[in-house]
Amino acid sequence: MTTTAQVLAGLALAASLSTVGCASHPAAPFDTLKTANLTAFRLQNYEPPPAAPTAATPAPGAAGLPAIPGLPPEVQQWVQQGAQGLQALIPPGLLPPGLTPGATPAPIAAAPEVPRFHGFRILGQTQVMDADLKEKLGKILGDPDSFDNKDARCAPGVIYAEMGLTFTQGPGAPVNDVLVSFSCSQVVSRSFTWPHAATGMTPDTTKSLTEAVQKLWPQGA
Repeated sequence: MTTTAQVLAGLALAASLSTVGCASHPAAPFDTLKTANLTAFRLQNYEPPPAAPTAATPAPGAAGLPAIPGLPPEVQQWVQQGAQGLQALIPPGLLPPGLTPGATPAPIAAAPEVPRFHGFRILGQTQVMDADLKEKLGKILGDPDSFDNKDARCAPGVIYAEMGLTFTQGPGAPVNDVLVSFSCSQVVSRSFTWPHAATGMTPDTTKSLTEAVQKLWPQGA
């Protein structure tokens, strides 16, 4: 005969297993990312006003590198720290000659007529077909432990995005847009309610997303 104590113990075990299952399940809408149609964008994180100078000056910046006039300090710091292995996301012409191998200086003044993603100039895009990579992105972005605000470097409401993601399950389904800013150490949603309490990336999240970027845009590709 089943006792009340056995029933309660069974219910407690089921609840515990349910909690474990939920904890490992990406939060919506990132739980759909593995099977979604996903496009990734390389974005120009900052565009100087048309009258702003774009040439480097002799004034040294962090680590003894030249300062770049007009560049926000968050972006300046990110670039001068080597962009954490994200050279593919540095806009062409942003750096003075010699700071980045293979960099070709070119004007990056605002150009409102070019294609944009939520206001940011699109430098390149790729359709992500790798299901494993999509699943990895879903797990990173869908995990609340991937985010806290300890390392977020930009003021509230300010974002300098180097990467954008847009994904959907197909025609008629909701379109989910995300901006990723490595210079701000932050991820924000642009078409849905952000599911986590924080938007700032932890160091582990930055590392994991850097590895994903290197797969999306291999160095020299």
